[in-house]
Amino acid sequence: QLQLVESGGGLVQPGGSLRLSCAASGFTLDYYAIGWFRQAPGKEREGVSCISRRGGSTNYAASVKGRFTISRDNANNTVYLQMNSLKPEDTAIYYCAAKKVITTIQAMCVQPDYWGQGIQVTVSS
Repeated sequence: QLQLVESGGGLVQPGGSLRLSCAASGFTLDYYAIGWFRQAPGKEREGVSCISRRGGSTNYAASVKGRFTISRDNANNTVYLQMNSLKPEDTAIYYCAAKKVITTIQAMCVQPDYWGQGIQVTVSS
């Protein structure tokens, strides 16, 4: 069974940090670009970050650039999102998603093939 499982979410104070993990089972992430998305209450889901198959290319939403870092460990079939300087507006359910791509250079995460179940991140004092 193909699965993506997120972990590492929770409650953190403003200015704090969290690291989300996205572990794949049932398939190898080597052939996939991986993205992180989030959905806040009452808002549409938005893309947060994307990483290419080999990790050489990344992109970020303007709202998180400079604070979040995406990385991947293909040997362990896991992708990470390091979130620093968290703000209340970062509160959302965070999802990882996998997009099968041919390119090993570009970070392309539009219309992913697989989604994780999501994990709550709450930034509050």
